[in-house]
Amino acid sequence: MTNLARVVRQLESEKARLARELHAIGAALSAFGSTYRQMGRRRLSVAARARIAAAQRARWAKVKSGEKQNVVTMPKKRTMSTVARKKIAAAQRARWAKAKAGKKSA
Repeated sequence: MTNLARVVRQLESEKARLARELHAIGAALSAFGSTYRQMGRRRLSVAARARIAAAQRARWAKVKSGEKQNVVTMPKKRTMSTVARKKIAAAQRARWAKAKAGKKSA
């Protein structure tokens, strides 16, 4: 039974320590919390929302009308010929063969 009493005392002391720590955290939050609270969502007026919606409708109308946009076209990617790819592959195989031969002699 003395073992059980000792365990209960240790648990109570741990509970008291955690309560003190929680109190300290609460104090820190109350001190800094009001400074760093997040702002609420910004609300737009009905007129502002109407202006934004009208501008968006105008943008979509412009896109749908097919009007020429200031779009920069990228050049097509160049592709390698089959012969060039085979030459590169052969050269790489030769490099690997040379490296493997160097390891065997070392």
